[in-house]
Amino acid sequence: MARSLGFAAYRAFSRRLSRPAPPNGWMPRPKGEVLWLHAASDDRLEVLFELGRRVQSQRSGLVVLITSNGEPRAPLATEEVDMRYDRLTSDHPAEAVRFLDQWRPDFCIWAGADLMPNLISQTSGRGIPMTLIDIGQDEFPSRNHKWFPDLTRESLGRFETIFTTGPKGTTMLRRIGVPRQKITQGEPLRNGPSPPSIDEDSLSKTANQLAGRPVWLAAHVRAAEFEAVLAAHRLASRFNHRLLLVMTLADPGSSGPLVDALNNTRKRFSHWCNGNDIDDNTQVLISNGGDDLGLWYRMAPLTFMASSLTINDKGRSPLDAVALGSAILFGPHVTDHRETYSRLVAVGAGRSVSDADALGEAVIQLVAPDEAAAMALEGWQVVTEGAALSDHLVELVQDRLDNHART
Repeated sequence: MARSLGFAAYRAFSRRLSRPAPPNGWMPRPKGEVLWLHAASDDRLEVLFELGRRVQSQRSGLVVLITSNGEPRAPLATEEVDMRYDRLTSDHPAEAVRFLDQWRPDFCIWAGADLMPNLISQTSGRGIPMTLIDIGQDEFPSRNHKWFPDLTRESLGRFETIFTTGPKGTTMLRRIGVPRQKITQGEPLRNGPSPPSIDEDSLSKTANQLAGRPVWLAAHVRAAEFEAVLAAHRLASRFNHRLLLVMTLADPGSSGPLVDALNNTRKRFSHWCNGNDIDDNTQVLISNGGDDLGLWYRMAPLTFMASSLTINDKGRSPLDAVALGSAILFGPHVTDHRETYSRLVAVGAGRSVSDADALGEAVIQLVAPDEAAAMALEGWQVVTEGAALSDHLVELVQDRLDNHART
């Protein structure tokens, strides 16, 4: 693609800017294929992280590199999988060269329209295929780089395919000058569930032990929330004396303080991880979570997503619980997943509670299987939003990496 006068002017201007200091520590490029996922805004990071995990599960040896323009609101759990994170702080030409020399990605998915023309141009110039996704009608409200009027059009032209979020986004791109054949009209980028696997034998055995007892789950409970969750269970148990509370901990190392709290309230409890059976006298069951979370999301018709009650909390994603058929309660502090919870509330699949009393009252009302099932059914609408786009992107990544490997 021939470079425009706008790009030449922008490149000359950006060279005059001070080059940022090199990053502390140099992460060597791993062997094998590297999939580069860039989030132009912080709210897209988690979605790209889940997309990377899906592709990795299907492609052995793939390393996923996630980048963004700013610091993430919450640390990405890259240590759990073979992922890397790098912050892109500047579109200085030398910084673009540094980044591409270091990582040498095989394919790039760029989410959002905060474009970096130098980096995009050099990526395209090296023959690295790129796809742009999640472009809506408001992505270029003031025609980015207004001093270089044709720069946005040229940057967009470097992408093989551009996925818009609807007809208005498509119309906007056509007005900018993007060829129709490059545009695919889709849907907004949404996070999807990655529910833990469930052992069917454990499911059957647990169901036999419960023998029809009503169950609710408090997942990812922090130590600061122990008192509120146990108070809510005391309140709910007055109306249903057979009610069982299952608690999974945000920090497995906090089981000691939980045991102390249970002893103080004289609650009869068992440790699931120690292989204890559930009997009619068990009022609270302690689980470390992890691989057991999928089991309890299936067994409990109602889940309180903890790490959300106190002022320092930021919430946990509820999508795995919804995908496995559980209705959702959550506290007021869910900054990291506010959009997801808002969508659940909008369709009647989730309810916010402010304190122990509100939590207990909600459990009393919703723990009945028919009440929770109605909420869970509505939640399926949220779980499946964006599923078609996510599936399409996984297939696209596989195809592009295969083609890149052959060439």
